[in-house]
Amino acid sequence: MTKTTFDLVVVGGGPGGYVAAIRAAQLGMSVALVERAELGGICLNWGCIPTKALLHSATVLRACREAAHYGVAGAGEARPDLAAMVARSRKVAGRLGQGVAHLMKKNGVTVFAASAKLAGGGRLALDNGSTLSAKHIILATGARARELPALPLGERVWAYRQALVPAEIPKSLLVVGAGAIGAEFASFYRAVGAEVTLIDMTAEILPQEDAEISALARKAFEKQGIRVLTQCAVTSSSLTATGVKVTLDRQGKRSELEVDRVIVAAGIVGNVENLGLEQTRVKVERTHIVTDGLCRTAEPGVYAIGDVAGAPWLAHKASHEAVLCVEAIAGKPAHPIDPLRIPACTYSYPQVASIGMSEARAREHAAKTGGDIRVGKFTFAGNGKAIAMGEDQGLVKTVFDAKSGELLGAHIIHPEASELITGYGVAASLEATEEDLMHTVFAHPTLSETLHESVLSAFGRALHA
Repeated sequence: MTKTTFDLVVVGGGPGGYVAAIRAAQLGMSVALVERAELGGICLNWGCIPTKALLHSATVLRACREAAHYGVAGAGEARPDLAAMVARSRKVAGRLGQGVAHLMKKNGVTVFAASAKLAGGGRLALDNGSTLSAKHIILATGARARELPALPLGERVWAYRQALVPAEIPKSLLVVGAGAIGAEFASFYRAVGAEVTLIDMTAEILPQEDAEISALARKAFEKQGIRVLTQCAVTSSSLTATGVKVTLDRQGKRSELEVDRVIVAAGIVGNVENLGLEQTRVKVERTHIVTDGLCRTAEPGVYAIGDVAGAPWLAHKASHEAVLCVEAIAGKPAHPIDPLRIPACTYSYPQVASIGMSEARAREHAAKTGGDIRVGKFTFAGNGKAIAMGEDQGLVKTVFDAKSGELLGAHIIHPEASELITGYGVAASLEATEEDLMHTVFAHPTLSETLHESVLSAFGRALHA
């Protein structure tokens, strides 16, 4: 007979939900995980992981085309095999999905393939007719792509799922939304040969990033042949014989654009429907569940983590929330997440990564507190390893409190930015000052030396600038 009473039930098996289940099991709780689709959630199956697999294929393709520059003959005629790229991407996702299933079994987590709805009194009603009971319930139901009325999804208008499994490379493509998801798809499709137009309603692409970094990203995208239109929106669309015709509004000026396909990457909405929240004290604002610093909702015994609990919508934020939420439930010391210590990465070409405040935000903060800031910059053109790799374009930018030496923000644009940003993440978590960072010995030759040089630059001590 299947067990139906647990210490904890987690609803949703993404990077928040399955990590919560594992940590709870490690702490000796009896745990159930309810997942209506695939273990690993959107991130593993239709987001973070398969997109990175496709983007790596694009990196290999780019390297082959540029092989002669590195003294390698015969690779310059490389061309994309889209079917093989997609098949590899799906295989990578499948392998990791099996890995999550193994972790659930290894940790003694009971998995229910179903949808769940709060039924009051610590109970969950599953759509298979079962009822589960638990003292604690964590909602980790994630989010989905925001749909735009002017661009109804279909065979030629894609969200991320369709964009990950194309049958062929479109000759022309419009990407609506120039945040991380849009920038990544624009990079991939341009690399494999599509004529790409990338638009956003804001004044710059990657609007959540430091303005200087966003401007450099735009310049890099345009150099690759991506057409970038900012302060631009789609007001209507219609299907043609072979593609999609859209009407664009750019600061009051209207124009028409016809493309083979459109990708909508205009943000996400939380999966809060059909959870039974209406009969609880749980509050929902702008499709996201309201929680406190320990992931508790206003309903006793009900918690929410990850994308459904609001920004930043990042897998590693969800996993970290999972651990702190479960540890708080278990009575362990737990500390709320500081959003300024959560790194963000965009895996476009080049990559963009950041942590903490932008320069503009830091200046606003300093103005309010009567303080001042110091800004350091170092380009990869001054780094030996970057030059040796042939990847000497990019910038590391650091922002410090001028008086205390606190690292307020760090921003990187470079093909390896996502790997480099963790150095500053560790520094921020340890509350390292500029003095600590300047006294740290960085190995040579490495790209990480740029992190050191940017700190030195902020205090007038750069050695290779």
